[in-house]
Amino acid sequence: MSASPPEGVVIDDDDKITPEILKVAGVVVLGAIMSILDVTVVNVALPTFQTELSTDGEPLAYATVAWTATAYMLALAAVIPLTGWAADRFGTKRLYMTAIALFTLGSVLCAAAWNIESLIAFRVLQGLGGGMLMPLGMTIMTRAAGPHRMGRLMAILGIPMLLGPILGPIIGGILIDVASWHWVFLINLPIGAIGLVYAARVLPKDAPEPSESLDVVGMLLMSPGLALLLYGISSIPGEGTALATKVIVPTLVGLVLIAGFVVWSFKPKHPLLDLRLLGNRNLRVSLIVMFLFASAFFGALLLVPTYFQQVHGESVMMAGILVAPQGIGAMLTMPIAGALVDRIPVGRIVPFGFIGILVGMFGVAMSTDPSTPYWQIILWLFVMGLGMGATMMPIFTSALKTLTSHEVARGSTLLNVVQQVASASGIAVISVVLTNGMQKGSIIPGSEKIPGVEEGLTPAQLAAGSHTDRGSELVSLLGVTPDQLQAGFNDLAHAFEQSYWVAFAVLLVTLIPVAFLPRKSEPVKLLDDQGQPPVVMH
Repeated sequence: MSASPPEGVVIDDDDKITPEILKVAGVVVLGAIMSILDVTVVNVALPTFQTELSTDGEPLAYATVAWTATAYMLALAAVIPLTGWAADRFGTKRLYMTAIALFTLGSVLCAAAWNIESLIAFRVLQGLGGGMLMPLGMTIMTRAAGPHRMGRLMAILGIPMLLGPILGPIIGGILIDVASWHWVFLINLPIGAIGLVYAARVLPKDAPEPSESLDVVGMLLMSPGLALLLYGISSIPGEGTALATKVIVPTLVGLVLIAGFVVWSFKPKHPLLDLRLLGNRNLRVSLIVMFLFASAFFGALLLVPTYFQQVHGESVMMAGILVAPQGIGAMLTMPIAGALVDRIPVGRIVPFGFIGILVGMFGVAMSTDPSTPYWQIILWLFVMGLGMGATMMPIFTSALKTLTSHEVARGSTLLNVVQQVASASGIAVISVVLTNGMQKGSIIPGSEKIPGVEEGLTPAQLAAGSHTDRGSELVSLLGVTPDQLQAGFNDLAHAFEQSYWVAFAVLLVTLIPVAFLPRKSEPVKLLDDQGQPPVVMH
């Protein structure tokens, strides 16, 4: 007779999704909404920070206020590797509630910030909580779902991951227009309070067995190494080249520390990140697919709202609304893919999702001309969303479902580390492609004499900012004719097109590891270390 699962694990071998499991999913989705929405909502507020937090009447430099985003990302990167160990040591429920509390406290302190320095410091606190929410949420969902329901439950977790980049600009724009920048952070207070109470009542009681000691050497290598690597990569767009000192030094130091960690990680019995898990073929292939997919898709996804703002002059909020069909498409296919992945090998589902993404990306790349009607762009975004919904969470499910229950926390941490590096890399590379595309063309005569624009402006660069008050002043000051400005918009549209083609090329390459995703039923080990036999997944 099979042994019973340990206390604190909500695994039921039934195929139905019970109300109790849906309640657990609700807790995780609340945490995911907070952490993912926060990134895009705060990005919308950066121009507001430049004026509102200025102490001498002069707007703060954009590079200064950008640290509110960078500090959050670095804190998030530093804490993610610790999540697997901490979950085993303190239990997922306790740690998840701590992460929500830290994130909520950091949000309140950010709203109370009196200058840019204090805001940056409080964003670090926010990032320490936010970094643990996603890997912990994936661990909780995987354990709660059991092998028969993992795909459907992971699909629920995927909804905020997809909608965050779309709803963030809309919510951020509304909060800043209607209230003030403080509400960009204060909105997390009621969500966090509800999440804490909800988690305390719904999540199963923890029964951790803290037999593993903290891998201190691994922590001193991996956490700062990952943070430095992401800082260096994320500095590329601002510097315009990967050869700048601000890029090379932190990136190389980060890579050296990470390489040191890789060598070290096979020595201790319980390393900070268990790279031995890469011996699992499903996890290994899924990580390769995830890295390539996330770098291309999220890099290109960031540009779509920017395209609507710079080429068509739409507001931040309207640009978010125009991108919404992509999220709607994903919401339609994600539940279907989640149900299918519980019955069909993931290698028979993801290729069809990739076809949708490739068709959609191809259509978007062919629709950047300023005269392209909105309905055409929206149609391609919708098709891309349909493919996205059938791709991302099945990959996560494939990565985790053949791990034992004890390995899930470490596996989900590894997935989140790879996704962070991939997203930062994709955004950096594709942003540089766009920037270089905008720099092509002759410098507009007289623009090199404008303070702060020593190298001058190309027609594309002028067109990109022409919808703003400052940009329209420059158009008049430089005596640019409507025909010249239209030529600038055409150059700008071509720069966006080039960026989308780069993303399309990476997605094509991703089809190679996609072909190696499992296409046959195989045993699931999720119940192995709970005294129960493996389950064959179809």
